[in-house]
Amino acid sequence: MSEATTTQPVTANPNKALWEKGDFTRLAETMRESGTALVSKLGITPGMEVLDLGCGDGTTALPEARLGAKVLGVDIARNLVAAGNKRIQEEGLSNITIREGDATNLEGISDGSFDLVVSIFGAMFAPKPFDVAKELVRVTRPGGRIVMGNWIPGDPTLVAQILKISAAYTPPPPEGFISPILWGVENHVTERFVQAGIPAENISFEKDTYTFNAPYPPSAFLETFRNYYGPTMNAFDAAEKDGKAADLQRELEDLFNRENRSDDPGKTSIPATFLRVTVKR
Repeated sequence: MSEATTTQPVTANPNKALWEKGDFTRLAETMRESGTALVSKLGITPGMEVLDLGCGDGTTALPEARLGAKVLGVDIARNLVAAGNKRIQEEGLSNITIREGDATNLEGISDGSFDLVVSIFGAMFAPKPFDVAKELVRVTRPGGRIVMGNWIPGDPTLVAQILKISAAYTPPPPEGFISPILWGVENHVTERFVQAGIPAENISFEKDTYTFNAPYPPSAFLETFRNYYGPTMNAFDAAEKDGKAADLQRELEDLFNRENRSDDPGKTSIPATFLRVTVKR
């Protein structure tokens, strides 16, 4: 008589599921210009070893490689890793690779491996922010830098407002949830990096602007968010169950039209404010 074998279910990673749910590449196409402009400010030189964490399909990682850096991109979403490596192949770049990984535990990456660690709207969305800060510091060489771009809670511009509006239509987060946009609050950022061993005076902040440019009107840009951006997709799923999808649509339409700066009715140009964090290792 044999004993029954109990198989433990595999626990899904909700953060991974969120970013694999849609197709962020559709949004990333509107972020290329600002991604390249931001990278141009980072003082990258040929041969510099760079980690781009939460890199998506390479919006900042590829410009880093074009400047001659040796780049490793890491993202939690398999579909974005595949899309990024396809872009690398199409450009014929040999000094960059993108692989799957988790910002809370950078397995396989040795201590002090990189001169520069960059995470633009990436690692901020990972859970366990103190673990994220610890890993960012761990993999950066002494004398190196960490640069993060993080959305700011309560900011009146696009992305912070999308997240705020969406949150009002979704169920309350689980107990212990820490909002990702607290990475946009200076004292929270300082606390996380100080606990990871960085002196407070080595952490600096600057507000910066990131512009989304799309060759279609704001209404179509909103549909891109609705159909391909995980947090907005989840908000519409919840709103539809409550019969409030039209209300959510109306709020977001007002936001997108209000924030659009393009003079061409067939195009969209929306600036969004973010907090640029620089940490000296």
